[in-house]
Amino acid sequence: MRNLKLILSYDGSEFAGWQVQPDAVTVQGALASAIGRITGEKVLPQASGRTDAGVHALAQVVTFGTESSVPAANFVKALNDVLPASVRVLEVEEATLDFHARKSARAKTYRYRIYRPDICTPFLARYVWHYPYPLDENVMSQAAGRVQGEHDFTSFAAVDPEREKEGIPLSNVRTIFSSGWERQGDEFIYSVTGSGFLHHMVRNLVGTFILVGKGTLRPEDITCILHARNRSAAGATAPASGLYLVNVEY
Repeated sequence: MRNLKLILSYDGSEFAGWQVQPDAVTVQGALASAIGRITGEKVLPQASGRTDAGVHALAQVVTFGTESSVPAANFVKALNDVLPASVRVLEVEEATLDFHARKSARAKTYRYRIYRPDICTPFLARYVWHYPYPLDENVMSQAAGRVQGEHDFTSFAAVDPEREKEGIPLSNVRTIFSSGWERQGDEFIYSVTGSGFLHHMVRNLVGTFILVGKGTLRPEDITCILHARNRSAAGATAPASGLYLVNVEY
């Protein structure tokens, strides 16, 4: 048995998320089907984390076991020949048998793109959150730093019934190593790196930071929301279209 590690990039716009679901097109399902066509095996590839419907990935890490003798390098072309154009395998390499895309991960980085001009071209609309309304970007930057460090992020977590099924630890405590906003041309971009992320956590953080930018909340209110450990204390969930999994560290 071999353990192969893939780096995967995908446009999540037309997928119902990463995880296989009945009667739904998913990234995991598309990749499993492609692997099966090449190796003749029925495998369920495991990712570093489950991206939601509409969420994109620049460098998702995936592992799967195989008894196929196909060289790792050949999998890149073979998989890309049968995968939909919205999913690309960037690289494949041999990994040790104890390496697991999710369990071995030490940190992940996500990016969220907000497009600020009045009009958003239709060719960009699926990849950003178009928000042309007034925002105080300076105070949003101040608020972002409030979530750095180790905290219980229950206030920013959606209910996730899959966690218990998969044996994922039920603690909502996570460590955020960096959290900040940056202006890049017409876009206001949030970048966050952490030890792990809860269901909808990054999108809930962005939705709450928007309330700070609108003046509904103050930057210091973020600390109070963390202490509340109550989802209703935070803002609404930002749209999936602006979110990207950027990098996974091991």
